[in-house]
Amino acid sequence: MTLGPLMLDLEGPELTPEEAELLRHPLVGGVILFARNYESPEQVARLTGEIHEVRQPPLLVAVDQEGGRVQRFRDGFTQLPPAHLIGRQHDLDAVGARAAAATLGWLMAVELRAVGVDFSFAPVLDLDWGVSEVIGDRAFHRSPEVVASLAGQYMRGMAHAGMVATGKHFPGHGAVTADSHKALPEDRRPYVDISEDIRPYESLIPQGLNAVMASHVAYRKVDPLPASFSRWWLTDELRGRLGFRGAIFSDDLVMVAAESIGDIESRARAALEAGCDMVIVCNDREAAIRVVDELSGYAEPASQVRLARLHGRKPLDRQALLASADWDSARDRVRHLTDPPPLELDG
Repeated sequence: MTLGPLMLDLEGPELTPEEAELLRHPLVGGVILFARNYESPEQVARLTGEIHEVRQPPLLVAVDQEGGRVQRFRDGFTQLPPAHLIGRQHDLDAVGARAAAATLGWLMAVELRAVGVDFSFAPVLDLDWGVSEVIGDRAFHRSPEVVASLAGQYMRGMAHAGMVATGKHFPGHGAVTADSHKALPEDRRPYVDISEDIRPYESLIPQGLNAVMASHVAYRKVDPLPASFSRWWLTDELRGRLGFRGAIFSDDLVMVAAESIGDIESRARAALEAGCDMVIVCNDREAAIRVVDELSGYAEPASQVRLARLHGRKPLDRQALLASADWDSARDRVRHLTDPPPLELDG
């Protein structure tokens, strides 16, 4: 059995028999976890183990564990700072900030790998234009060169821990005020201006960026369709001009910003036809089942190969991690940084 193009969520901290049966469907390829699925490191390790045992090859298990406001697993995990604090440090000490970014990438990834999570949807590559309601301090910096530099180090830290990186939200979510969870953001800049947001991807793709999440933003002067559903953005620009060969994820298809495409079945078809390898459907089990029914018979061998590369490597026993000097040292480096209040997004 291969990995299908659909990533789903779970209702709670335990895998129910009904959910296990759904995850066995050949069109399902992954599971995204949220705070509601987490009680403790031991519990979530059991949960990821059960998910991985459902079928072969194992389903991908993902989570949003950026740090700051967007960190699903908290108690029992290091409280990670928002990316923006690393960007502020860069303004004072570029060398130190790059080292801190690599440490944070490693720490985030190694703690997740120790409980069986394959990858986190990180790092954020959006530029901090100072206007976005939902990006804000999740972005490293306003400068594309600084974002590329810090995200590149963060990505290297993740790789050292056995985890691939997922850059988001292509081609850039930082210049719009609306939150795509609640409305369809519209970026009315011409392509020449949007190209500044794309520069971190231009830098990181040759360095081995393994995955990208597309934005639910409509760049009206380029293509009327939101990027997640735009063949121009995903196939012509990302795969064509930028030469990206990794996996492309849609953002959650249940977000309000995706409703302009039509019903959930239409959204899934449109995203896959535009170039997504995997679509995410969260917080609506009926919608997920409808997508499974709609995609009956769907197969894309190239996507299956790209998705298979996202499995985590270097499995590490959690107790061994907690006893390691590397873990102690990494935690010391972030101990002086504080987190803002948590922000629980739906996808």
